[in-house]
Amino acid sequence: MRAPLIVAALLAAPAVAQTGHGHGDAVNNFTLVEEADITRFDGKWVANWEAQGWIGGDINKFWWRTEGETKGPRLEQSEFQALYSRNIATFFDLQAGLRHDIQPDARSYAVVGVQGLAPLFFETEAHAFFGFKGDVLLRLRQSFDLRISNRLVVQPLLETDVYLTRVPERLIAPGPAIVEAGVLTRYEISRRVAPYVALMFERRLGESSRLARAAGENPGGWSIRTGVRFWL
Repeated sequence: MRAPLIVAALLAAPAVAQTGHGHGDAVNNFTLVEEADITRFDGKWVANWEAQGWIGGDINKFWWRTEGETKGPRLEQSEFQALYSRNIATFFDLQAGLRHDIQPDARSYAVVGVQGLAPLFFETEAHAFFGFKGDVLLRLRQSFDLRISNRLVVQPLLETDVYLTRVPERLIAPGPAIVEAGVLTRYEISRRVAPYVALMFERRLGESSRLARAAGENPGGWSIRTGVRFWL
């Protein structure tokens, strides 16, 4: 799977959609850039992106997502997913598909999981990734919006990766390996565009942290990010 083809497919998906009215067989689309920010960490400028979207109807959708990070001119991490998504309960979809990483090394995964709105309005994503090179990991993401005013929103969020196998190429040991948590505060200039500032903690855990240190890498820590969130 070639990255340029993946990117082209993701960008083309919203353009080819035929937006219908109401429900039933109508085909709609949605694109959300959740994170587009830059910060300085460990003496380098770090840029992060995270986006997702879908095209389809009420029951069946094609869902895509991408995220990544650069440090200075170097691409540190990049991930693309293409998923079939089917509604199985109120506010919840079952998803299955493929994930492809370009960095820190090229590898692909089969993906299965769920995404939706849990009780107490927690946006929840829980997925299992089965690597074609033998690595297996579980990922849980949760966040919720606390609306301070009509335009000001505070969003606590948490993401954790738990590996069931060792991945020496990525300095990963079995167990809870990476956690990212923080609070993002955004101001909605309009419903579609919102600049934000986020206080984030991202770190490797346990043996994965020790492996990173032994290889001369920073296992992570606190950072302040500023960026913009928008949807189409």
